[in-house]
Amino acid sequence: MLKHKIAELMNEPGCATNQAKSDKDRKKGCGKQLTPGAAAGGCAFDGAKIALQPITDVVHLVHGPIACEGNSWDGRNSWSTGSTLYRLGFTTDMQNLDIVNGGEKKLYKAIKRAIARHNPPAVFVYQTCVGALIGDDVDAVCKAATERLGVPVVPVNAPGFVGSKNLGNRLGGEALFEHVIGTHEPDDVGPTDINILGEYNVAGELDQFRPLLARLGIRLRCSITGDARYLDVASSHTAKANMVLCSQALITLARKMKETWGIPYFEGSFYGISDTSDALRNIARMLVEQGADATLSQRTEALIAEQEALAWARLAAYKPRLAGRKVLLYTGGVKSWSVIQALQEVGMEVVGSSVRKATEADKKKALERLGGDEDKLADAITPKDMYAMFKDGKADMMLSGGRSQFIALKARTPWLDINQERHHGYACYDGMVELVRQIDLMINNPVWDQVRKPAPWEEA
Repeated sequence: MLKHKIAELMNEPGCATNQAKSDKDRKKGCGKQLTPGAAAGGCAFDGAKIALQPITDVVHLVHGPIACEGNSWDGRNSWSTGSTLYRLGFTTDMQNLDIVNGGEKKLYKAIKRAIARHNPPAVFVYQTCVGALIGDDVDAVCKAATERLGVPVVPVNAPGFVGSKNLGNRLGGEALFEHVIGTHEPDDVGPTDINILGEYNVAGELDQFRPLLARLGIRLRCSITGDARYLDVASSHTAKANMVLCSQALITLARKMKETWGIPYFEGSFYGISDTSDALRNIARMLVEQGADATLSQRTEALIAEQEALAWARLAAYKPRLAGRKVLLYTGGVKSWSVIQALQEVGMEVVGSSVRKATEADKKKALERLGGDEDKLADAITPKDMYAMFKDGKADMMLSGGRSQFIALKARTPWLDINQERHHGYACYDGMVELVRQIDLMINNPVWDQVRKPAPWEEA
């Protein structure tokens, strides 16, 4: 079953690039065969875990050695406005004897104990390499636990060896589609309910666009999965429209929700002023098409005009200080193209953008925003080449994840965290102002002039 599911995910009909392939190429799928060590940057289990862990009120139980839970726990800085149960680590801590005798009984006891102690609305059980290799039937244990204990127990069958982190994201979405979404019928369905897919509430970014939706009378039924509650996810099939932020992770879920419940979707971004405005327009348009008040589009335009004017007024002081500064953007996914425009809007020049973990559609958007210069796109840049860029003055600053920061710092170049570990929200209009403020604080910090000067003994 898992092999069939993976083959289906690799042949995604909702992907425009996949649709353009021949029948023969489409059957090959879109995934690359992994080589030993290729999962070091994140295995399928890790991808499923970080995609689902932002559901805040459920128990996330890892069936495997304790190292699997330790390596994946709290890997994304997702904030919660309610329950903090998702911040606790749960694992069956499989040992040598469990491998010999099987771990199914131990898993059932762990589920029973977690429910008795924490009384969650659901338990998510994650299969890992060890449990899968010895043949533990996680699906059967979860089904039995659900029937006997009266609490939904959801199997997430994504052992690390089956593929990459991105495949794990999609397997996590499959688990939600098969076992959670559509299992609860709310009594407060409204004409302007929407879902946002691929949003993980990093650094509380949901609080930057929830107020915008509220002013338009739009309710966020569920963010999948940032700051979500189990019942919110179970009720998300009643929404009138879906917005997909990270298409590489959850485009399959969006497509299946459209086929099953008729929920239309579009791909958008809340990074940058223009992209935020476009996203709000698309949300309003789709809701009106679904029967919402026809004045919603006019009210949306009025809100956009107001917020853009306020944002540009706040950014005016920063533009002269940042104009012409060159930035290397080393990230992936939706940020590979959405952040480019955000930087260009304040006059900065993006000299390069990585497109690792990005879809072909993401790469196309990034290329368009870089003026069609393919030399500025790279799947990966070696540390040696990256260091040379900074030393030769080809980039004044780098925006990336934490693992790349030391290359920039070694070259005495400003660096800012743009990935999931960051502690500042950069979404929507307020987030754009905050991003520019943080860039200004970093790139114009006088410490860089000091550290680039020769040491006193070198001058002597």
